[in-house]
Amino acid sequence: MSRSTPLVVGIFASLAVSVFAMVLVPQAQIGGLQAQVDRDEEGKMIDVYPALSGEYGARIYAREGCITCHTQQVRDTQNGQDQDRGWGARRTVARDFIYTAQPFLGTSRLGPDLANVGAKAWRNEPETDTRKPVRRDAAWHYLHLYKPTAVIDESNMPPYRYLFEKRKISGQRSSDALPSNHVPVEDGYEVVPTVDARELVGYLLSLDRTHPLKEVKSLAAAPATAAPATK
Repeated sequence: MSRSTPLVVGIFASLAVSVFAMVLVPQAQIGGLQAQVDRDEEGKMIDVYPALSGEYGARIYAREGCITCHTQQVRDTQNGQDQDRGWGARRTVARDFIYTAQPFLGTSRLGPDLANVGAKAWRNEPETDTRKPVRRDAAWHYLHLYKPTAVIDESNMPPYRYLFEKRKISGQRSSDALPSNHVPVEDGYEVVPTVDARELVGYLLSLDRTHPLKEVKSLAAAPATAAPATK
């Protein structure tokens, strides 16, 4: 037997174990995962899972490195305070990404988790905080992208002003123009989001995985005294 034989056998054995543990076992566990379905009023089977929209916006999200500071995975109550913070009524599970070509799970939280940032109940501050916006709509997200400190005083998020453009007002002011009290500009001009900004915000608003799933329990409501916010 050659002296190299044990080394070669060991290498192949390591590869085989790795493939088994990292490919075959996960495939057996979730490879056949299907969308959760229910019946409508007429008895027809419907997919109760809200498919995410904004494929181009997701590419902008990846291009701008949003995954560097944000996750999209809400932890259960035994492993963190994500649900108490208002980031979701339940933990994230594999089925949440069944329609997602490129899941942005993330590993760092310099900013809040965004798995459900498009949901009406999502928040990043206690319910009693007077700075809590009535609604994080497209206008809120545009201003947050252009000037984060305009909506969150202590935000450490960098501004993405290159996703916006200044242009001369022709007729009436654009409905999606940034507010002049936060974004001063000379008379006759306005700052508006580019196509990339619109697509990115559209993608963020589509992030809503708060619907109930059979394999995980949901919180009825997050407590009013939420954990300190992550900015």
